[in-house]
Amino acid sequence: MTSSKPALQFGQIVIGPPGSGKTTYCRGMQEFLSHLGRKVVIVNLDPANEGLPYPCAVDISELVTLDDVMDGLKLGPNGGLIYSMEYLEANMDWLENKLKHHHGYYFLFDCPGQVELYTHHNSVKNIFLTAVHLVDSHYCADPVKFISVLCTSLSTMLHVELPHVNVPSKMDLIEQYGKLAFNLDFYTEVLDLSYLVEHLSSDPFFKKFHHLNVKLAEVIQDYSLVSFVPLNVQDKESMMQVLRTVDKANGYCFGDLEERNLQAMMSAAVGADFQFSTTLSVQEKYMEATGKTVKDEVMDL
Repeated sequence: MTSSKPALQFGQIVIGPPGSGKTTYCRGMQEFLSHLGRKVVIVNLDPANEGLPYPCAVDISELVTLDDVMDGLKLGPNGGLIYSMEYLEANMDWLENKLKHHHGYYFLFDCPGQVELYTHHNSVKNIFLTAVHLVDSHYCADPVKFISVLCTSLSTMLHVELPHVNVPSKMDLIEQYGKLAFNLDFYTEVLDLSYLVEHLSSDPFFKKFHHLNVKLAEVIQDYSLVSFVPLNVQDKESMMQVLRTVDKANGYCFGDLEERNLQAMMSAAVGADFQFSTTLSVQEKYMEATGKTVKDEVMDL
């Protein structure tokens, strides 16, 4: 008598604050994976997501919608989203039955843009797979916002307890709101934050919060968990770098067909001498060159 083992399922839980590009990421990643030959479906778990720009295999609106919850229970948007996710958690058999129709597919879960769901609440935590946490890359241009992003990312990683990849999206717009104080690798690798704290202290307004910023930086560096993989969803090299990192996190291994399709795609895109993107190449693409090292920047301060 033989017992069949349940087939492994792979996918991504795409999370992050509102406007960070989760839906755009899901659409772009679906197209990218389809070109590689990977069978992929998108599952919309955002009950407030209307007018989806991608074909959706499973839509939470068939189970619950934010408008119905807000009207029926007299809740605001935040309370309505939390209730909707709790309702999904209580009816997980509905989701499981829907997913059974897509056996052997790679799943992309487009989640709501409410930070509390990932830092304090357990509904998303109790689902599965690899968390891809998107944040706006232009937050790097503001040291205060970048520290907030680091704290949110760390809190999400500790709470969700899933294989986790932090992704600053919209890299082509990274300097739209100002120049970066340091090289890009300082932000993606989360290097010595004492430089960033000193940079903050040069502002008279934030100087009075120096001790608080020092302690926040110490917490982030003591855990030493947060790092980032930069993304421009329109750049094949950038998409490939993120996909490689996610596949490494969730244990997915390329098949022979995927590998051949990948090499053909990248050879056609950038020539046979293609090398996977690095932080340096991303910086050269989307940021103006300064020619300064981190030490040079600190000396300027």
